[in-house]
Amino acid sequence: MFAKWGSLAYRRRWVVLVATVLLAVVGGVWGLGVFDKLSQGGYEAPTSEAARANQIAEQTFGRQGGDVFVVYGGDIADPLVQKKIADHVGGLSKDLVSKAVGPVPSDDRKQALVAITLTSSDSNTQIKLYKDLAPLLDIDGLTEQVGGLVPTQKAISEMSQDDLTKAEAVSLPLVLILLVVIFGGLVAASLPVLVGGLAIMGSLGVLHAISLGVTVNSFAVNVASLLGLGMAIDYGLFMVGRFREELAAGRSTEDAVRRTVGSAGRTVVFSATLLVIALAGLLLFPQGFLKSLSYGGMSAVAIAAVVSLTLLPALLGILGHRVDKLSLPWRKKQPSENGWRKLAGKVMKRPVLIAVPIVAVLLGLGAPFLGVQFGQVTEKVLPEGNSARVAVETINKNFSALSSSGFKIVITGADDPVAMQDLMKRIGDVQGVGEVRPGAEPKDGTWLLSAGLDSDALSEQSKQALKDVRALEPPVGAEMYVGGNTAVVSDSLDAIAAKLPLMIALLVGATLVLMFLAFGSVVLPLKAVLMSAFSLSATFGVLVWIFQEGHGASWLGVTPAPLESGIVVLMAAVVFGLSTDYEVFLLSRMVEARGKGASTEEAVTTGLAKTGRVITAAALLLIVVTGAFAFSQVAMMRFVGVGMILALVLDATIVRMLLVPAVMKMLGNAVWWAPGPLRRIQERMAIHEGDDPDEELARLERTPQPVG
Repeated sequence: MFAKWGSLAYRRRWVVLVATVLLAVVGGVWGLGVFDKLSQGGYEAPTSEAARANQIAEQTFGRQGGDVFVVYGGDIADPLVQKKIADHVGGLSKDLVSKAVGPVPSDDRKQALVAITLTSSDSNTQIKLYKDLAPLLDIDGLTEQVGGLVPTQKAISEMSQDDLTKAEAVSLPLVLILLVVIFGGLVAASLPVLVGGLAIMGSLGVLHAISLGVTVNSFAVNVASLLGLGMAIDYGLFMVGRFREELAAGRSTEDAVRRTVGSAGRTVVFSATLLVIALAGLLLFPQGFLKSLSYGGMSAVAIAAVVSLTLLPALLGILGHRVDKLSLPWRKKQPSENGWRKLAGKVMKRPVLIAVPIVAVLLGLGAPFLGVQFGQVTEKVLPEGNSARVAVETINKNFSALSSSGFKIVITGADDPVAMQDLMKRIGDVQGVGEVRPGAEPKDGTWLLSAGLDSDALSEQSKQALKDVRALEPPVGAEMYVGGNTAVVSDSLDAIAAKLPLMIALLVGATLVLMFLAFGSVVLPLKAVLMSAFSLSATFGVLVWIFQEGHGASWLGVTPAPLESGIVVLMAAVVFGLSTDYEVFLLSRMVEARGKGASTEEAVTTGLAKTGRVITAAALLLIVVTGAFAFSQVAMMRFVGVGMILALVLDATIVRMLLVPAVMKMLGNAVWWAPGPLRRIQERMAIHEGDDPDEELARLERTPQPVG
């Protein structure tokens, strides 16, 4: 199938070229409209108890808590100044503000806080309303600090878009320079970059289409850009490299295109399928944020693969031997494989001596993950000194009673005030809970209580207090729902924990099935999963050590904090997919050599010699792409950037180049084993083609085609 498609792409190369470019460009131009539809919400579990508490409170009492907080500084002790503030915020446009509470003086009477609730609950609309509101908050003679959920979301959104632009501006030229060095020529080097650019444009179009029906978080665009560019360059590198290899073997341009698509193209489809399935695992979780990341990642990877299998064969067919034009004067026609063959030989001479220390180091690096703590997106993801972050820190310090920490408790069906007073007392007696007071006047048997906390909202003491409060019995005939930041984060973590086994089963199951169908062995897929697990554990262990425990955090300019659970799940899917991706490229050449009669040791040596340079180059290029995000202003994207660099360095060097050959040598011929019944199933259902695309095409041409 793939060899036949390669032949068709060559014969219709101009049509394929024009159609692919036109679709990608039109999709990209239309896709620019997605930036106006992006959201900053979706972190909570929509069916959780905390979400239910917020829903009932909003339906009964209106929106609570304030979207924007303004801290005014000046002679707040003066009643005239307080009246001036009250008159100003009371006169704000009713099209923007539904409610304004305050001013509330701080303990030292040097500051006053105003809580503003916007007219919309939609996060995207709120940011637009806030842009119009912000210039109206200034009061002559007073200083102001503006913070709260909406200003924080606006700052994150703007910084994310700015970081995305800077990352692409920095990474694309660097990637092109590296590709010129790797390929030794400008024409060959430009092809993967062209594929990457079109993949990003196409994924923007897909995201815009998705945003018309569902809410899409702004980080979906960052993920689409990162994976679209990174994987397109990787796929382009493998395809162009194989094409040049075929030309160097003396084959015609048409044969080279056909064989490239039939071998490297098939591997691209297979690896992209695995990565898309890994990202699809995010759809299992209820949080809209994770679903958005899945949309962005899946669309980018899928389009990168499609462009690689359409545009690249067409361009290679048009260029032919001119793919080596504008070559550097010192470029060799074919890079030597001797170094990789020597490395494979050394590894397989002492496989146990190589494998055991590597496994021990990887497990040691992963040890800090045993103490991982999870949190949510807060103002701490913004840089220190950012105005929105400073405002929230001021509120938490000087207006703790009005900060966003604490429980928001909703009781329905409660008509006995005496019983409610008893409940409030019992809630206040719970260890870790501070003052309990009514949050609004009771209405139709529904009560809203506000309970302070003695420690940080995400501390272990507050989490235990949440469990203890939820364990209390409400008055007879009443129902109680506990919300607030602690409840939102705890419920979100519980929702992720409930679905995580399904995601793991999906990743592992898909890898085992697809790799078995491709390679005909039950041992190779199991080994691939184990290798990916080692890469994951080591990567996350180092990330916990840096971002949570704070070792070297000052060098990165981040504030140590619990890890955002959604980003961790995203990283798990991406790192697992990428590690399996490199495993596929490595094993495909080993299996190809094995199919031609090579021994296990010869197959491993050949596979490493053929792919070692390419996998290392691909990892280096992806490090450059993702490394640009390591300098992001937003801590979440910096986490992703640093995590990707760690994962790629570990996986593409230590794991793939050293551990995999050592393990395969220790397993010997058993690595190719499969039970007879499964082997026969694989032969009937195999998704791979013959080892030689020429033979596969000849077989297809000999097969009678249906008439009519």
